[in-house]
Amino acid sequence: MEKLVLTTRTVVRATPRTRLLTLALNNDSFAFTAGQAVYAGLADGSVRRPYSIASSPIATLEAGALQLLVQIDDHSAPDPHLERVTAGTRVSVEGPFGSFGLPLPVSEPHVMFVAGGTGIAPLRSMLGELLARQPDLRPTLLYSARSGQEFAFREELEAMADSGRLDLQLTVTRDRESTWSGMRGRFEGRHLRSALKTADTRCLVCGPPGLVTDTVAFLKAAGVAEERIGWEAF
Repeated sequence: MEKLVLTTRTVVRATPRTRLLTLALNNDSFAFTAGQAVYAGLADGSVRRPYSIASSPIATLEAGALQLLVQIDDHSAPDPHLERVTAGTRVSVEGPFGSFGLPLPVSEPHVMFVAGGTGIAPLRSMLGELLARQPDLRPTLLYSARSGQEFAFREELEAMADSGRLDLQLTVTRDRESTWSGMRGRFEGRHLRSALKTADTRCLVCGPPGLVTDTVAFLKAAGVAEERIGWEAF
C-alpha cells in the first residue's frame, strides 16, 4: 500500500455529525478503484482508522484531491484524530485497500445502490465513476439516514435526480420532526422490490450491519445472483 502525507484543502460540514475532507494530492498520484478505502490519521498522530474514499477516481484525478467523509461525534478517544482537522492540516493516508466495488463496465441493464448513514461514501465514489463512464445507465439509489439533516451529499444527489440521471429515494429512520415531508422508516421489501426492476440488476449495499444483512437477504430471495451483490457493513 502507498503511504502519503497530504495537506487538507477544505473541510466542509456534510451533516451535523460528519465533515467532508478534501486532501490535496499536489503532484502525487494515487490510483484506486471506486469503493476502496484508506487508513488515515493526523500526520503527527498515532491513530489510523479506515475510511472509504468518497470521491470517484475520475473526480479525484480531475480535482487533484482525495475526499473522505469523516464522522466527528466521537470526542472521547484518547488520541486526537480527524475530527480535529482544519484547512492546512497534514493528514497521513495509507492505501488503497478493499475489494468492495463496482466492476466496470457494467454489463447488467440496471444498477441499484442501497446506503445507510455514512455508507453513502463508497457508493458516491462508485456512482460518480459509473455516471462518468456509462452515462446511458440510470442507476437507483435508496438512501436512509437518522433524520433529514443526516443525508450527506443530499443537494448533489437531488440535482442528479432532477436532471434524470438518477432514481433517488430517501427515508428517515429516527427523526419525528414535522419538517420532513418524505418517507419515514426503513426500506422494506416492497420498496426494494420496486427499485430492483429486474433480477439481473447489479446491487451495491453499504451501511450499518442490520441494513446490510436484511437487504442482502432480500435481494437473494428476490432472485438476484450472489455474484451480482456487493456489500460492506460499517
